[in-house]
Amino acid sequence: MLGMLLVNLIGGYKLACPYILRHHHDYCSYADTIMPHFLFAAGFAMRLSLGRRLETGGKMPWIRAIRRVLGLALVAILWYGFCSLKGVIAGFHEAMAEGGFFYPFLYRLFKRELYQTLLHIAVTSLWILPVITSSWKVRVWYAIGSGALHVILSYWFNYAWVYSDPTGIDGGPLGFLTWSIPALCGTLACDAVKASGTAATGRIAGWGCVVMLIGWSLSMGTTLYNVTEAQIQAEQADAVAALAEPKPTSPAANSPPAGPVAKPLIQVLDPKKYAPDPVWPTWERLKNWERTLVEPPFVRPPDAQHRRWNYWMMSQRGGTLSYPTFCAGLSLLIYAGFLYVCDGLKWRLGIFRTLGTNSLAAYMLHDIAGWIPIGGKVIDQHFPTNSTLWVGMLIAFGIQLLFVYGVCRLLEALGWYIRV
Repeated sequence: MLGMLLVNLIGGYKLACPYILRHHHDYCSYADTIMPHFLFAAGFAMRLSLGRRLETGGKMPWIRAIRRVLGLALVAILWYGFCSLKGVIAGFHEAMAEGGFFYPFLYRLFKRELYQTLLHIAVTSLWILPVITSSWKVRVWYAIGSGALHVILSYWFNYAWVYSDPTGIDGGPLGFLTWSIPALCGTLACDAVKASGTAATGRIAGWGCVVMLIGWSLSMGTTLYNVTEAQIQAEQADAVAALAEPKPTSPAANSPPAGPVAKPLIQVLDPKKYAPDPVWPTWERLKNWERTLVEPPFVRPPDAQHRRWNYWMMSQRGGTLSYPTFCAGLSLLIYAGFLYVCDGLKWRLGIFRTLGTNSLAAYMLHDIAGWIPIGGKVIDQHFPTNSTLWVGMLIAFGIQLLFVYGVCRLLEALGWYIRV
């Protein structure tokens, strides 16, 4: 929760915020590691809660589990609709001008505005629910199968669809397939702790390193899409030649369209940025591979001119397989560290407890923290997000963090917790 507040509250200051604390969609930054931790925690909590109820009642509480998942989905839809109200209204008017309500208005609404973190957690929880109490082998194979299905669907249509306007968020509506990987890793960590307590620290950390290595290895395929200097020069020469050629004109070409033209659901992606074969590389590309290693995690990759965007790079927007796999391992490793420090050494920090025990409240509060009026102005009017001054960014972050923590601390003192 504290990491989420950090990257979300300062991420808007694109000129002052450090590069690694912002989302970029072409590699795994620190900001990109936050959401997988939420899925990891959700999987852990589901396994712990439903496991206890199964042990107590002797049967799986399916109705209760589905009701809680659907309740979270409803909260997500209402909350994101409220927070994006201005954008929703503007989108409605734009859609009416384009001649459609169900498309493009509802299409855009459910593809992008509403399909964010909370709804991803709800849909992923529903997806893994059938195996939540199964053996560890079943859950591991379920995670592998979900990842493989995501690759297949991405090759078929999903990669181009997610990156088509309006672009998806956090993998788009089918992102739950790869988000199930950190969620199921959370269930496995729960099993280890229930069986061995703090003695499981080393085992969880070890498997975390293994899963991180698997995720990084999967991202090796992104080097297949490197662009040589000769190719760049050839593309530049073709662009110059195309500009020099006279373009035929006709009255029909210059006349406006007769009516509104709806954008296709899946668009042709910009070839200057995206590879034409982003998921399954061509044989020619495989033959020309220079067998170079991909960059270590958290290191910036080459730009789109030198490496075309593809499925195998780590991308939160695309929900690509390598990204949540690597982050699932990182979640295991970080959890092992907290298990050792907090349960083994009995170390506690109040802000972690306050934000963690009322995480849904903290999440909602951080969305409205920027609305705090100070002297008749909201925070970003005092500290503009287009500023290059990091001091203003830190002051704005401190004010908003204090607001979120203060309200959550008050709720904790009153014994009020927002849950579904």
